[in-house]
Parts: sequence; C-alpha cells; structure tokens
Amino acid sequence: MARTRAAGHAAKDQDIEKSPSLVDGAYAALKQAILDSSFAPGYHASEQEIALRLGMSRTPVHEAVIRLQEDGLVRVLSRRGVLICALAPDDVREIYDVIVAIEGRAAELLADQPDAGREAVAAALAAETEAMSQAWRRGDLPAWGLADARFHKALVERAGNGRMTRIIQTINDQSHRARMLTLKLRRELEASVEEHRAIIAAILEGDPAKALARVHDHRLRARDELLPLLDSFGLKHL
Repeated sequence: MARTRAAGHAAKDQDIEKSPSLVDGAYAALKQAILDSSFAPGYHASEQEIALRLGMSRTPVHEAVIRLQEDGLVRVLSRRGVLICALAPDDVREIYDVIVAIEGRAAELLADQPDAGREAVAAALAAETEAMSQAWRRGDLPAWGLADARFHKALVERAGNGRMTRIIQTINDQSHRARMLTLKLRRELEASVEEHRAIIAAILEGDPAKALARVHDHRLRARDELLPLLDSFGLKHL
C-alpha cells in the first residue's frame, strides 16, 4: 500500500513538472539564455547541468529542449546531452534568403491594405524606427537591436499570414545571435533607419511593388554587410 502511494505521489510530481506553465517557463528561460549567448554556440551539456544552471528541475527542461530542437536552436545528441547550435556564414546566407522572400511578400500585402490599415501599420513601424534612431544617437546598441527586431516582427505579423509569421519566428530566433554579436562591427546602422522609413513610405503610398523593392534593398544590403564581416573577423561560427 505504501509503495502504491509513493508511486502515486511520484507520478503526480512528474505531472506537475510537465505542466504547461513550467515547461513554457523552461522553454522561455533556455531560449533567452541561448539568444543572449549565456549558453554560447557550441556549448555542450547534459539536461541535468542545464537545469541546474537555470535553477529548474530536469523534467520541464527536457520538454523545453525538445521544442528548441524543433526551432533549430539546439541538437539532442543521443546519450551525450544537448548541443547549442552554431551558425556558420552559409547558414546566415540561407537565413537571409528566407527573410528576403517572406518580408518582401509581407510588405506587398501591407501596401495592398485599405487606407486605414496602412496608416495603422505605418504608425506602428514608425514608432519602432524612431526608437532605433534614438538608441543609435545615444549609442545604445542593444536597444537599437531590439527595436529593429520589433520592426521586422511587426512587418510580418501585421500582414496577417499566420504561416509566414510562424516561419519567420523560427528564422529570426536562429539569426538573432548573429545580428547582436556583430552590431559593434557594423558601420551602417544609421542607414537601416532611413531604409525603414523608405519601407514605411512605400506602404503608406499603397505601392506593393515599391514596398517589395524597398525591403529587398534593405535586407540585401544588411546581408552584404554582415557576411564579409564574418569572414574578415574570422567568425566562422556564431
């Protein structure tokens, strides 16, 4: 009888550890640690070690690791723990191919909205662009990066295509470290602000072709600035 009660308590404890709130918390904490490089690319550890570093129990961390592997941020090595995935320049190049395609289409859809819709989108995008400009003037690169990320997130989300939003979120998670780690090396941050304003203007004009072109120009310039930096500074993995 005692063993039955003990087994019942153990099962209940495991169910609690697998509760959505605990798993979501572990997922968010581990994902943030990866994105801010607290768990650097190439870091290799057991789930138990990761759980200890996060101050969590192993079960929700295990569930979070499974989700993060689907996101492309970690790789589970059979009987050898968890590896934080690194990004090579070729990975970054492929990521930009996807970003250019999705954000370009999103800009077309936004420019094709009715006047009220375009004005609302433009106001939201302009707010993030102004936040970027202010961050650049005071030399706050992390704030610049966050505002830039919010601009591009809104650009896709407000287009109203759920599949595009889900795809771009995974891609952005994978590329975030590359963008943040190279911010100090990049020399064209002010140009990004002006390019964002050109995208907004094209959306406000209701010109899908121009909006698409402005996004393409912006993202391809950023790609062509970033990739040589990775090569010149010997950053083979991020």
